[in-house]
Amino acid sequence: MPKTYQLVVIGAGPGGLCAAITAASLGLDVVVLDEQPSPGGQIYRGISQTPDDRSALLGADYQRGADLVAAFKASGAQYWPQTTVWSLNSRREIGILRQGRASIIQAERVIVASGAMERPVPFLGWTLPGVMNAGAAQILLKTAGVVPAQGTVIAGTGPLPLLVAWQYLRAGVKVKAVLELSPGTNLWRAAPYLPGALVAGDYISRGLKYTLDLNKGGVPIYYGVSRLQARGNDRIEAVEYGWDILGSDRRETIITDSLLVHFGVIPRTNLTKAAGCQHIWDRGQQCWRPQVDRWGNTNVPGIAVIGDNAGIGGARSAEHSGRLAALEAARSWHLISTQQRDRQAHNDLKWLRKDLRVRPFLEALYRLPDSLLVPPDDEILVCRCEEISAGQIRQAVREEHGDPNQVKFYLRCGMGPCQGRQCAPAVAQIVAAENKRPVADYTTFRVRPPIRTLTIAQLANLESSES
Repeated sequence: MPKTYQLVVIGAGPGGLCAAITAASLGLDVVVLDEQPSPGGQIYRGISQTPDDRSALLGADYQRGADLVAAFKASGAQYWPQTTVWSLNSRREIGILRQGRASIIQAERVIVASGAMERPVPFLGWTLPGVMNAGAAQILLKTAGVVPAQGTVIAGTGPLPLLVAWQYLRAGVKVKAVLELSPGTNLWRAAPYLPGALVAGDYISRGLKYTLDLNKGGVPIYYGVSRLQARGNDRIEAVEYGWDILGSDRRETIITDSLLVHFGVIPRTNLTKAAGCQHIWDRGQQCWRPQVDRWGNTNVPGIAVIGDNAGIGGARSAEHSGRLAALEAARSWHLISTQQRDRQAHNDLKWLRKDLRVRPFLEALYRLPDSLLVPPDDEILVCRCEEISAGQIRQAVREEHGDPNQVKFYLRCGMGPCQGRQCAPAVAQIVAAENKRPVADYTTFRVRPPIRTLTIAQLANLESSES
């Protein structure tokens, strides 16, 4: 391997692909690192190999990725598929696992485009077999055409449950119900932002289309649902939920062997935290995200963060931010002047501002209540890796372990294979609730490499970029 790479892009979703295409066209030597076997990220997962009939049922938004992937393949940027990034530091040294071998490579400039993850929200029964994230189910549909054989229930908040239900309906899957867990009061919270959302694009019309098509297809959609539970012994057998009808609180049960859940998405921050990037609490998105400027620059010289990795904005916004970061990278290498960068960035900056105008509406409409973010029952398992319950975390706080990292040291929650990705948000919410303080007052778990699982043999045989 060369000792140093001019520009390394981590992630091959829409933002990473646009960054690589633009940077390569401006004369930069670009390497794109991607965990997946083919480019496209989550939104365009497997687009190069997806059969035409499956691509058609997934909709126009998915099909749009074919042109982007084709442009990337023709760009001249190097592409390293099936490459796991397990470390990134402030010196832009990147630990990778490729073809079973761990190594360290050096980059003059890094663009982190590793996207978002589904927000983990623990609830009773969420660890039962048959319960999975809606995004994971969508991956199975995109890459392998795998769907629940006996139908499914889809529950949660945000646009994705509607989209997955719509795609399943087109695929002939029985969707037994869509359960919307956002409080009804969110409608009043979101109303002031509706005019801005209407001029942001076709987001609202697409959501209405999905809803109308589901109604025509006989899929029931229930709003104002609360206290979601998955019931069963060795696997899920039923979904139970509360439903407020005209002021009377009812409990309903749906027999099912499959439950798909989704509670929005949050930026993947393990890499950026490991690199020492400054993070801020985003009140609208209810999560921590890297602090970046309009070009994606962080406080760490040479490291930029784009797309949903820098704050949730969607695929179109990620494309714009990818091109902006690439222009800034070319300027930093004196391949273009500041004036050329600003001139070429004009349209992307304008389109990005327009595209993001829908976000305040969506964030208000699908804002999660504390009853979801803070697991109400002590027996709910919060840390799946170390099997730590909400009650154990509350007890640790009462014993004066007053912040998430102290709870981590005491109970080992966040020290398992997922390195806190699945429990860190809930632990912080529980600690804040117990102390009656805003969750923004608490930093989440500190991150140390490796942030992805490596074997002892792989670490022992670590190769440096100089070897």
